[in-house]
Amino acid sequence: MRILYFVSLLLLSTFSLAAPTWNEIKQQAQGQTIYFYAWGGSQTINDYIQWAGDQAKQQYGIKVIHVKVSDTGTVVNQVLAEKTAANHSKGKVDLIWINGENFAAMKEQQLLFGPFTANLPNMKYTDATEKPSIAADFTVPVDGLEAPWGMAQLVFMADSARVKNFPRSMNELFQFLQQNPGQFSYPKLPDFHGMTFVKQALIETTNSNPALYDDVSKADFSKVTAPLWQFLDQLHPLMWRKGNAFVSSQAQLKAKLNDGEISIALSFNPNDAANSISNNELPASVKSYVHQGGSLGNTHFVAIPYNSSNTAAAQVFANWLMSPQAQARKADPQVWGDPTVLSMHTLTPQQQAIFNQIKRPPASLSEADLGPILLEPHPSWVAAIEQAWLRRYGQ
Repeated sequence: MRILYFVSLLLLSTFSLAAPTWNEIKQQAQGQTIYFYAWGGSQTINDYIQWAGDQAKQQYGIKVIHVKVSDTGTVVNQVLAEKTAANHSKGKVDLIWINGENFAAMKEQQLLFGPFTANLPNMKYTDATEKPSIAADFTVPVDGLEAPWGMAQLVFMADSARVKNFPRSMNELFQFLQQNPGQFSYPKLPDFHGMTFVKQALIETTNSNPALYDDVSKADFSKVTAPLWQFLDQLHPLMWRKGNAFVSSQAQLKAKLNDGEISIALSFNPNDAANSISNNELPASVKSYVHQGGSLGNTHFVAIPYNSSNTAAAQVFANWLMSPQAQARKADPQVWGDPTVLSMHTLTPQQQAIFNQIKRPPASLSEADLGPILLEPHPSWVAAIEQAWLRRYGQ
């Protein structure tokens, strides 16, 4: 009996170490410093991360250092290099802003801590039935290895002073450019926004071919993508500089819209136009719209590398980023305008009121305005499309 008693105590102790309570995690997090590797190409987003870090310091005693990156893939490679060097507990990356093919790569190579999201108290405010991309990232099951942070959806931005009827499909965009040549472009691949436009065109021209949602190796790539290349071959000569040149980023594309060189641009943030108007980066005549049949959308997340030495603070900060207070501030077009991952029906009336108080400028789009979300293809399609695009149009 005594032996069984001590074995039971040992098992309970081991279980406690393996699965600390949330209060224990918060206690462990106090005084920790986390290095949050996140895209640093937007001052608006950088300012928000600074605010979120300041709040985490005040509320939880956590110091957040934003390590600004231009390509998340380099961070994935850094964690992989640490694993190869047998650095399994003192990684430089504590939290990473991630989704899509980068998440798929980290999951496949077992570079992620967790599953951990079931332990986060604020997960109860999400609803994967309402927003399926919270549970499957580019068709890859999340499995609790990354915490949802924000939503994104492809929107087009048009100067209403020059565009009276917004083209609400790829076919209508082609027809618009036949009458108004040179008035649209998109960034050169592999730019993320350029790839987003091409994926939207792929989905529309193939009528959401089911093959897009499985590994590309299982498909006849040439046959599936033939309608896309046929469409782009016709579209490019009608675009800015007859498709012989492309801007390198969405920021440059937006500058062309501001300068009047083009009259239609695009963004993956439904409130980008409103933000840019308030910052005097776009004229007040710019309006946002989406395609009638739906537009590409996804969830972006934060994840913890398997070898982070500050997993407690990383979990607490990830949970804070999902709080109604932090999500409402992020959703405000005057702050960032990034749509929330929270579902309103899960919130209390007081929490809903925080979101209802957000003032939306005329150029912004509400969740209801955005219409249907087209889910991202399997991440394996990204590299294949990029290579094919560059062969055709990259010179």
